[in-house]
Amino acid sequence: MGQAAKVLQLFKTLHRTRQQVFKNDTRALEAARLKINEEFKINKSETSPKKIEELLKMGYDVEVLLRTCVIQGVHTEHNTLKLIPRKDLLLQNVPYCDTPTQKQ
Repeated sequence: MGQAAKVLQLFKTLHRTRQQVFKNDTRALEAARLKINEEFKINKSETSPKKIEELLKMGYDVEVLLRTCVIQGVHTEHNTLKLIPRKDLLLQNVPYCDTPTQKQ
């Protein structure tokens, strides 16, 4: 796959992730859209293959970070937030146990 195709794929992936992570939050959706577009425009004229690879790696790292570390919170009452975890965040969740068992 050529570098132009990789860049386009990353651009689309970041926007899809943005839509999932900030679902129902129009302010965050718009801010993320503007930031993604701005960063791609800044580096639009980059021609160095090495620099493009570095930027691609950073972009994919950001996508993973958004997908795995960002959680939405909604104000419900005064000084109270309701957290809305996505299924991606709950995959590595280990259930809590009050009485741990001894390994034999």
